[in-house]
Amino acid sequence: MYSGAPLLVRDDLSATHVRAWQRLAAPGTWWDGARRIAIAAETRNAAKCSYCRNCKDALSPYSVEGSHCGLGDLPESVVEVVHRIVTDPGRLTHAWFDRAIETGLSDAEFVETVGIVVTTIAVDMFARCIGQPAAALPAPVGGVPSFARPVGAKPGPAWVDMLAPQDLTEDEACLEKVYPLPNPTYVRSALSLVPKEACGLFDMVDAQYLPGPVMAHPATRHRAITRPQMELIAGRVSAINGCFY
Repeated sequence: MYSGAPLLVRDDLSATHVRAWQRLAAPGTWWDGARRIAIAAETRNAAKCSYCRNCKDALSPYSVEGSHCGLGDLPESVVEVVHRIVTDPGRLTHAWFDRAIETGLSDAEFVETVGIVVTTIAVDMFARCIGQPAAALPAPVGGVPSFARPVGAKPGPAWVDMLAPQDLTEDEACLEKVYPLPNPTYVRSALSLVPKEACGLFDMVDAQYLPGPVMAHPATRHRAITRPQMELIAGRVSAINGCFY
């Protein structure tokens, strides 16, 4: 993906982004390939939405009247979820999520949509930061979603059901790599209602940040910069982006 980039990109990082693009195009758990690519395209389009800009500038985004400037390929309910996650994630509320479910989205469809959005943003932002144009979105791959909901997913402190390590079955075996410790943090279990999305996200995390087992050893130098340097950058970016994790 980065053969013409002005900076040298590690082979494992480039391969990770190729896999991410392949996952975007393939049928998922709840969305087919065409819908997944449409969500990725809408993720890119959100920055151009004047309604989103007005909501972002308002004291409360829920006080603004209007509608999103979507591409026309998705239901308005999905466009709302995509645009708000992209443009104003720090002010999402449980009531907003409930309204999204009331419009017809299932909780699992919501989770898969989140996974697609964050995958697209991660790859696009990496390209932007190295001075490379965003890669063209891949053509969707035919086929039908699996519609496989984990039988062990349970309600908890999150807005959606999550899957604990002790409740994994063979169908969710990929999550064993996502859960390197017996008690995974919420950020690791957040997308577990759709295991393929959680596994895809942490395939990128392992390359863009650190593999799970390494995180518990802050004195170990796993990258070109030190762990404190990595965390300083991560903390600053999180503060700018309104990430409260």
